[in-house]
Amino acid sequence: MTNFQLQADQVLDSLTTAIVVTDFDRQVTRINQAAEHILGVSKNRGIGLKLEEIVDFSDINQTAIIACVKQGRPFTKRQARIGTNQLQSITVDVTVSPVNSENGDFLIIEFNELDRIMRINREESQLAAHDTTRQLARGLAHEIKNPLGGLRGAAQLLHQELEDEGLKEYTSVITEEADRLRNLVDRMLGPNQLPQIALMNVHEALERVIILLEVESGNKIRFIKDYDPSLPPLAGDIEQMIQALMNISRNAMQALTESNTPDPTILLKTRIQHRYTIGSVQYPLVARIDIVDNGPGIPEDILDDVFYPMITGRSVGTGLGLPISQSIINNHSGLIEYQSMVGKTEFSIFLPIEDIEGDKVDN
Repeated sequence: MTNFQLQADQVLDSLTTAIVVTDFDRQVTRINQAAEHILGVSKNRGIGLKLEEIVDFSDINQTAIIACVKQGRPFTKRQARIGTNQLQSITVDVTVSPVNSENGDFLIIEFNELDRIMRINREESQLAAHDTTRQLARGLAHEIKNPLGGLRGAAQLLHQELEDEGLKEYTSVITEEADRLRNLVDRMLGPNQLPQIALMNVHEALERVIILLEVESGNKIRFIKDYDPSLPPLAGDIEQMIQALMNISRNAMQALTESNTPDPTILLKTRIQHRYTIGSVQYPLVARIDIVDNGPGIPEDILDDVFYPMITGRSVGTGLGLPISQSIINNHSGLIEYQSMVGKTEFSIFLPIEDIEGDKVDN
């Protein structure tokens, strides 16, 4: 490989736009890292194949591509649905540009993934909503806990002055309920400590969750483990991570149990994702943790609000598990996404793979 070709490959790999280069017969000669990610094909496997062998162009007029080659003019298809090697369908803007040069004639095919843009916009809205909710919870906690402290203190003083044991039971109820309300407000605020960062094994955290939930469910839930053994240790607080994973998994378990789902199953899956954007930061490597159940799905009327405190689809429960999990994951610079339908609810946790000093890890 010449220095020019090496530099060209380095430039292509630095782009966030997915690029595939072919000759005029549509035989693949180059694939950048972004294209590897969205098309699900490696350079080693894809180079030398026909373009149609690595991407399903059924939504794109093939004659228009042929015409753009003959006429030497770019062709663009907006909001095209294409199939990938991962058997997924994604929405993209596709631009095919013919290039004639001294080094030969070739096509540059650009894929701008619209699903990714919509996901990033959704993530930004979710993060903004989380910040707003946190500020609201802090203000609410201040307004509740100040008078609550006075109420509890007055009940304790009255308890000391009373001689009738029957009346003291009432003051004890006031004190206990004040404590319960204070604890509820504290839980609304999420973890009251910053993460104690150390290298942790996320599979160890998942195993702890499975053991606890097997006992809690009386071994009535089937757990399927699909772990990526190449996933490196993550920088984080393992106790907080167990809490976040437990809250999401327990919700899944309770949904399965209460709905009497046949063959109730929870899938716990880990994978590595490349060049993934969380908020405004693109990380070279991100750990993805999926928690998937085959239950009835999240009720439609609360589907968009599950991360707000006190929102729950259950007849009992505080609706604080998911907001607490979101706070923990956000404190680890991560993100939670979810999708739900009848028969499949999937929560996906994305955590940057960084070293202990917080530097991004690249491969």
